Amino acid sequence: MTELIKFIAQQLVDKPESVDVQEFDEDGEIVIELAVAEDDLGKVIGKQGRTARAMRAVLSAAATKRKQRYALEIVE
Repeated sequence: MTELIKFIAQQLVDKPESVDVQEFDEDGEIVIELAVAEDDLGKVIGKQGRTARAMRAVLSAAATKRKQRYALEIVE
């Protein structure tokens, strides 16, 4: 799942080398933290959070297949 989020984020930003993805387990839910360059933060979030919401929807759909709960947090 981290590779999926990393790939999507790298396609959206101007500095793909600055994309960092970490995965943590919190109370049975796997939290994926996405960090990008400060200049690229708006591209990952999108207008009114639409891009971030779409990334969460893709993550949720992929997680359903694995029968696991995932959450995406975008770190500023």
